Amino acid sequence: MSLQDYLFTSESVSEGHPDKVCDRISDAVVDTFLAADPMARVACETLTTTDLVILAGEVRGPAEVAENPDRLEEEVRAAIRDIGYDQEGFHWERAKVQIYLHSQSSDIAQGVDASGNKDEGAGDQGIMFGYACDETDELMPAPIAFSHRILQSLAEARKQGHAPILGPDSKSQVTLRYVEGRPVGATSVVVSTQHVSSASQDEVRELVRRHVEKVLPEGWMCPDDEFYVNPTGRFVIGGPVGDCGLTGRKIIVDTYGGAAPHGGGAFSGKDPTKVDRSAAYAARYLAKNVVAAGLARKCTIQLSYAIGVSKPLSVYVDTHGTGTVNEAALSLALREVMNLSPRGIREHLGLSRPIYARTAAYGHFGRTPLDDGGFSWERVDLVDDLKTALGL
Repeated sequence: MSLQDYLFTSESVSEGHPDKVCDRISDAVVDTFLAADPMARVACETLTTTDLVILAGEVRGPAEVAENPDRLEEEVRAAIRDIGYDQEGFHWERAKVQIYLHSQSSDIAQGVDASGNKDEGAGDQGIMFGYACDETDELMPAPIAFSHRILQSLAEARKQGHAPILGPDSKSQVTLRYVEGRPVGATSVVVSTQHVSSASQDEVRELVRRHVEKVLPEGWMCPDDEFYVNPTGRFVIGGPVGDCGLTGRKIIVDTYGGAAPHGGGAFSGKDPTKVDRSAAYAARYLAKNVVAAGLARKCTIQLSYAIGVSKPLSVYVDTHGTGTVNEAALSLALREVMNLSPRGIREHLGLSRPIYARTAAYGHFGRTPLDDGGFSWERVDLVDDLKTALGL
């Protein structure tokens, strides 16, 4: 029998966290290539430190982008400026940008590209997980959902000029109490946020408190002695000045906050032929539709692939004892309602578009689907198809 009464914690980091700066830059590169050619190939890693940004990786796309480092540098600086870095030691205009992107391996390309009777293959081997549960309206685990919302609220206030004492770099952590398997309130909340040197600890604490109380449901606020804001007492030095950043180091923040398994592959900097990204989106899409259809209160889906092979090697479904249908039948139904080849996923979700920079902070899941195709994997448009496939 699974544990029903427990505490569970998840964390989030803001767009100004050094690793998230890197994710944003890498995804800006992806968007730049896809805007020029929807079939472009990108695997871009970014490193940031004091006054320095380094891009490295493999690309295949039109010369107007692939052979134009000045254009890519413009995208790097625009991303940093949008995040809000104009501080000493890391400034969008003054930081040095080094670009080391080269052509994609021909060995990889021949496995991925469609040719003759061969369909488009997976860009790598690997396992990908998707998850959904009915703890929140967006069908996400509550601890990670609230952690994201706190930082989004603070970032919005900062960018609108309502919180000028705050800097771009911040982290949140929310611990919730579960009773009979359902979240009922927060037992502790931790927020560390960069601030100007003139701001007092009390001033920062009270500003943050307003945003936390706005985000949490009424009556869910933790005890005051379990509300931690900048526990070290000072957070003026932040961003890449305070800590080196790398693409892909916040994979649990990006997904389900530790409430579900993770296959290990990061998302940012990768075009949609990379199943690390596209199949993880597909697995979330399917799991969300299972829960939205009332077929389970919780659903975990695993997909697996081999490099160069189009079909998934396995489709695993676990409804954690909350399902209303047989899991083996559900696995077959999922294959029926969606083509889970890399090409099928890319076309079904419309992934060959410049929609990725916006995913780089505050989670890839639990977001609102947008009219331009952004966050298409958050749609719940398979509900009727699933029920039909299951004979319901």
